[in-house]
Amino acid sequence: MPVTSVTTDPEALTMTLVAEFGVPIDRLWHAFTDPRQLDRFWGPPSWPATFTAHDFTVGGVANYHMTSPKGEQAHGRWEFLNIDPKNSFEVLDAFASKDGSIDPNMPTMRTGFSFTPTDSGSQLTNTTWFTSLEDLEQLTKMGMVEGATMAINQLDSVLQGLREFAQGKGTQTEILDDQRVRFTRMFDAPRELVWKAYTTPELMQRWLLGPDGWTMPICELDLRPGGRYRNGWSPEAGTEGEPFGFDGEVLLVDPPFRAVMTEHMTDTDYPSTVNDLTLIEEDGATLMTLLVEYPSAEVRDMVLATGMVDGMETSFARLEEMLRS
Repeated sequence: MPVTSVTTDPEALTMTLVAEFGVPIDRLWHAFTDPRQLDRFWGPPSWPATFTAHDFTVGGVANYHMTSPKGEQAHGRWEFLNIDPKNSFEVLDAFASKDGSIDPNMPTMRTGFSFTPTDSGSQLTNTTWFTSLEDLEQLTKMGMVEGATMAINQLDSVLQGLREFAQGKGTQTEILDDQRVRFTRMFDAPRELVWKAYTTPELMQRWLLGPDGWTMPICELDLRPGGRYRNGWSPEAGTEGEPFGFDGEVLLVDPPFRAVMTEHMTDTDYPSTVNDLTLIEEDGATLMTLLVEYPSAEVRDMVLATGMVDGMETSFARLEEMLRS
């Protein structure tokens, strides 16, 4: 993980995050000053950021929002106070209203981003100065430390490029905390094609089959917020196992970028998960990220122990072949 430390200092009224990256300063600087790259990592998992304005000049303003799995939005605003190219910049960091104006009911902070060379690449030091101990404690309780850590830890895939980060590695699994697991898989195809394969029932029935020997006779999808879906699998002759299925509700649709759905095992009283799918394209390749939120660590471990990742990879290999053809 790139983040090496996050410390809060109640006397100095600061929070300081330090992260190490194996790339030159120029590359790290570009990631923090290009809004399209900021989109890919600034929001923590399940709350991706979208920068709608980014005037990177002293006195300029950047506006962004982060979107929850249910479509709720939290808005933010940066005003650039000073810029030392390739070395540092500083912003007035504020919560914002939907129109981009500063929210007077929430704390406003001064935040600095400093970039220094290291023997292996470069280092980011991100320091936030609070105006009061109450503000520091309020935002710490709101999860600022955890959110910042998870956001910056997503930067590797941006800095390396999708192909270098994920090509040939199959389905990768990363346990983020007690309830959330992130799965990633790269496809050498445009995002629109991957999205179509993921959201068109007759295409899903060709690849979303898990291990060999299974069919998917049921695939129903009403792809809109509040819509429902139902998938069902059956074993072919000679394959052991009983038919099973999943159903759920569509929470968010933002084509061809993001779809969020609940997932419940049909005809059981098992608790549902929340499955948050995002697709990022770079140079004709698409990185699929599936962030699954389980109801507990026990359920998470039980599901992972079933061999689901192997089944996912078998399905994704079929999808890769289908996209290629």
